[in-house]
Amino acid sequence: MKRPPILDPRGAPLDLSDLERAPALPPERLTSHALRSRFVSPPFWQPEFAGDSVPVDEATLRPAAVLIPLIERPAGLTLLLTLRSAALLKHSGQVAFPGGRIDDSDFSVVDAALREVREEIGIAAESVEVLGEMPRYRTGTGYVITPVVGLIDPGLTLTSLILQPAEVAEVFEVPLNFLMDPANHQRRLFSWKQGDVEHRRSFFTMPWRPDPGLPREYYIWGATAAMLRNLYRLLAAE
Repeated sequence: MKRPPILDPRGAPLDLSDLERAPALPPERLTSHALRSRFVSPPFWQPEFAGDSVPVDEATLRPAAVLIPLIERPAGLTLLLTLRSAALLKHSGQVAFPGGRIDDSDFSVVDAALREVREEIGIAAESVEVLGEMPRYRTGTGYVITPVVGLIDPGLTLTSLILQPAEVAEVFEVPLNFLMDPANHQRRLFSWKQGDVEHRRSFFTMPWRPDPGLPREYYIWGATAAMLRNLYRLLAAE
């Protein structure tokens, strides 16, 4: 069964069955020291999402890797995200982690993620402290993605990055404490019919406005939001 694409995630109704309001993570869990410790000795935890909630043929999935790049700023950790080029055939104009398909020449998942971040936004491997890997995530578009979490050299600035314009239109930072607060997570519902059968898929969104007084909004949703929700579950686990 092929699911139709979600063309307007903002227009999807809120999923009213989502009544849980998990607590925001305390500041002491959102430091570089705390993240290093968490990946060195992770507690038992379960990811909330293993994929896009649509049937996929495991044999046909293509391996990919993304970097979840965190930067230590004076006000706290931020997450570096990209806005994909509008010229791309798939997922154009969407917010995403830097990353892509794993090539035969890549020695590992980590090597693939570091190569992609260098090619897409110009961050060299030596500027990344890799903390660890997250559980794989399966997409309805045929990829199995391994998220790699890393700390980026705080000396890097957005203006110092070299973007690959064919793939990346923009880079921006979001405070990690915003993303790790479920009060800023919205679960929405997408439904479609195949014959007489109605199908549903719920997905998370995390809309972020750099300046609440201005209309500019970065709409984080889909696989990117799901992997961030899994990161929240890891960091919240006791």
